[in-house]
Amino acid sequence: MKEVIKNGKVLARHILKEDIQDGLNFYSKDEEFIQVGAWSYPKDKELLAHVHNEVERKINRTYEALYIIQGSLEAEIYDIEEKPVEKLLIQKGDILILLESGHGYYILEDNTKVLEIKNGPYLGAEIDRHRI
Repeated sequence: MKEVIKNGKVLARHILKEDIQDGLNFYSKDEEFIQVGAWSYPKDKELLAHVHNEVERKINRTYEALYIIQGSLEAEIYDIEEKPVEKLLIQKGDILILLESGHGYYILEDNTKVLEIKNGPYLGAEIDRHRI
């Protein structure tokens, strides 16, 4: 796992498909607005059924996670002051967690497919974001 850090603050985490190990592993911290984990278990492993409790939370910023299903992209990570910090090559099977940062993408292959997950609720583009 690679962290993009500026001034002691984690802006993004890049998890390579090779970083996903057996068992349950989380790549986010408990206090972050998005929780991202991966799991891998053998056949016949039972995961007990559960329901998540209703808990009120305060969310200050939208975080997101990308999972590259197919293809690849280049992600440019910006700090919160909108200054470029680093470019990352994100490939099939990789996960990118975007925390308190800006970001832009350049698609490197035709038919690149990405699963994007964000915390909500979504309040619309005019409220939730602005272009750099």
